[in-house]
Amino acid sequence: MNSPRTPETDSSPYLRAASAGIRHHTHAYAAKNTDTPPADRVHLDALHTHLTTLHQLLDHLTEATRPPHPAAGHRLATAHTRLWQAATEIHSAFHLLPTNTTAETDVASACHPERLPEGPPVLTICQRHLTASHIIRRKTTPTDLRTHTTACAR
Repeated sequence: MNSPRTPETDSSPYLRAASAGIRHHTHAYAAKNTDTPPADRVHLDALHTHLTTLHQLLDHLTEATRPPHPAAGHRLATAHTRLWQAATEIHSAFHLLPTNTTAETDVASACHPERLPEGPPVLTICQRHLTASHIIRRKTTPTDLRTHTTACAR
């Protein structure tokens, strides 16, 4: 299924390249079917990088869109929150996956906000997540962060 194309002059070439890269990676995984390996920390770290970067972009777009178009700005703010929730789940999954080291290092690499983790990639994913946390906490309420449902209310 092909997506409708945005005219070249209206979209960023870097966003198109990033989307193409993710699409290629998705197709490569889908083509393997039964031989697809489970997620590992490297993949989740890269995915978390994409999500938090997109989160920052969406934050800027929301701020620019909200004053002239409040309804669209509200929808972008909602997407901003949902993207944050996805990044939070990726961050949690990252820490639940085993490392290639001893059990002592696994305990040391857990996410502890009161102290810094041992080093990359744990240090970078936690720092990145903490930065995104500051943005979301500054702009949302606890009610906004509740799980979104699309079920019929009847």
